[in-house]
Amino acid sequence: MPTYERLPRFDRDYKALSAEPKEAFRQAVRKFVEDLEAGKGFRRSLRVKGIQRAEGVFELTWAKKGRATFGYGEPVREGEIHIVWRRLGTHDVFETP
Repeated sequence: MPTYERLPRFDRDYKALSAEPKEAFRQAVRKFVEDLEAGKGFRRSLRVKGIQRAEGVFELTWAKKGRATFGYGEPVREGEIHIVWRRLGTHDVFETP
């Protein structure tokens, strides 16, 4: 099971969402975690890819206009992937990913 942490800005972004987008994000994260655990890459529907001009930062699509940014951190538990959630919202998150 991957470990994770949230940056303070991510927490603020999350709190600003209404219930429906929060649930859509949680559903996407379940798929994201399943894919991490399977170790075979991410399913196409999540559209995970690197962000240009932000080395080591990736985006995840969780709704038509919903995006989250993340990076990989130092493992907390040996052999487990550690995710650092950075931003959450619309395409605006790419201004400061």
